[in-house]
Amino acid sequence: MTGPTQTQIAQAAADTRDLLIRTPVLPLTATRWDGILPDAASITVKLELFQQAGSFKARGVLLGIRALTPAQRAAGVVAASGGNHALAVSWAAQAAGVSARIAMPRTVDPLRIDGCRALGADVSLHDDMAAAFDEMDRVVADDGRAILHPFEGAHMTLGAAVCGAEYLEQVPQLDTLVVPVGGGGLISGMAAAAKAHNPDIQVIGVEPVGADSMTRSLAAGHPVRLDRIDTIADSLSAPRAMPASFAVAQAHIDRMVHVTDDQMRAGMRDYLSVLRLLAEPACAASLAAICGPLRHDLAGRHVGIIACGSNISLPRYQQLLA
Repeated sequence: MTGPTQTQIAQAAADTRDLLIRTPVLPLTATRWDGILPDAASITVKLELFQQAGSFKARGVLLGIRALTPAQRAAGVVAASGGNHALAVSWAAQAAGVSARIAMPRTVDPLRIDGCRALGADVSLHDDMAAAFDEMDRVVADDGRAILHPFEGAHMTLGAAVCGAEYLEQVPQLDTLVVPVGGGGLISGMAAAAKAHNPDIQVIGVEPVGADSMTRSLAAGHPVRLDRIDTIADSLSAPRAMPASFAVAQAHIDRMVHVTDDQMRAGMRDYLSVLRLLAEPACAASLAAICGPLRHDLAGRHVGIIACGSNISLPRYQQLLA
């Protein structure tokens, strides 16, 4: 699988233009970035944290909701998520008049739980993400609801591809794209769109040291499951890679790098001090990568990074940086 075609991406962009936001791209040229950023020809950031529901997830979820059959719409949808996907499902379901049930770990930031409920979703809380996925499967079996998986699905890859194509329309000279990786939905779509635009674009994925299912899967040549997750980036904490998104990612990713929790914390602080943005750890992962493991590899490159979402409360933000 190599992902959606340019025709499919263009059609999806047209089909979702009524509700989605063409998120801005910011050149990181302010002198306040001096000493923080690596030496590159140019660096821009696509601010997907300004998308509907606060993250890139809204793109694929909206496509998924609109692809439901009449019977599926009547039965409703179910999702398991640590936050950004849950909020996107809640938003898109409400916009379409579809019932949504969301299974979440009880340790999730209360801002996300309250946000889903405010959008009309029925939220259940569970001991961990594995238990939330088990609940999602139970609801499908018992209630017949349609699954909106957080990253595995053609609609999620297609939504991310729309984001990637949009970025390259805004910054055609990009030759290096640095993308945070949770399950692989975002990077699979963005990479497919980037390689269709220019096969020579370098696509680099970023994973936390303690949640690197894609790195391990690419090394193994097949999707693998992690025995343990240990990172502050709950939005990048998928316990396993999945076949469809992995296949597309495998076809297009050039390289994977790790970032530590402390490197993501530094990125969070930089976004706050320079741009006054309250970034969650996943949102800061691309910035952490170019300022960390990629710092000496980007000379002469036109680099694009993604601020993928920022659904984080002030108390949780302060707790992470304490």
